[in-house]
Amino acid sequence: MSIVELRQYTLHPGTRETLIELFEREFVVGQETVGIAVGGRFRDLDDPDRFVWLRAFPDMGRRRRSLEAFYTGSVWQENRDAANVTMIDSDDVLLLRGPGFIPEPGTREVVATVCQPPDAAAFDRYAARHLGPVHALHRTEHAENDYPLLPVRTGEDVRVWFGPAEPPPWPIRQLRLAPVTP
Repeated sequence: MSIVELRQYTLHPGTRETLIELFEREFVVGQETVGIAVGGRFRDLDDPDRFVWLRAFPDMGRRRRSLEAFYTGSVWQENRDAANVTMIDSDDVLLLRGPGFIPEPGTREVVATVCQPPDAAAFDRYAARHLGPVHALHRTEHAENDYPLLPVRTGEDVRVWFGPAEPPPWPIRQLRLAPVTP
């Protein structure tokens, strides 16, 4: 299990493709070079102004060191203005513990489900019946965000999984996502 960030960006109208092109050209390798595992990158099929992506770290200490290296490094410094001009909000971030997720090649659509179960036991009963390894189940990581320059959502205890499953008996938010193919 890794520390995983599920990042959901709200973009200025019409700028998603600009950000994706920049992200794929500069930020994937730039992050991987400093030890960040860049996971799935997606277009939100229900909102043309949203970009969703995941990145993973072995542990919280490596997360902090890798983020410091990336955000003070030349790749970010040289391209941050071009990236930031596309964004309205980049602070919708869930800090999770899980396996990360990259869709299978050729996948056209992925459903990501985010839920806040009433208690862990209720969720565990649901998961035992309806979720398997293919769903890449993630749970909130409650460690303190030790890189506060990048905020994460706090005060929530969520579960996130990928792929279709029987809906749980409590409210969920589903994201219909189209994988970005490099």
